[in-house]
Amino acid sequence: MTRIKRGVTAHHRHKRELKRGEGHRGTRSKNLKRVREANLHAGDYARRDRRARKRQMRQLWVVRLNAAARLQGVPYRELIAGLKKANILIDRKMLADIAIREPAAFTSVISQVKVALGR
Repeated sequence: MTRIKRGVTAHHRHKRELKRGEGHRGTRSKNLKRVREANLHAGDYARRDRRARKRQMRQLWVVRLNAAARLQGVPYRELIAGLKKANILIDRKMLADIAIREPAAFTSVISQVKVALGR
């Protein structure tokens, strides 16, 4: 009977896990048990932070909009209320971008908001 050498699949699996652990320090990049643990935690943190990034970006847009709108004499909450009244359907991301890159266009949006608010 022919001899069957085992371990090829396990070896590939271990190599794949160790490859994912590159960049960690100490045993977290060498010892398979520690590498697995580190990879599990890294995956958890990555998932959590992908969601947190969305919140942080929205906060950034709100801060930028508030600053730009206040320069025009309209606080953020009034800006948003005025946009709804004026039926302007531009999201915060685009508005923040317009405020930075196209100040003249943002000023015209603010003037429409002021008209809708009755100022």
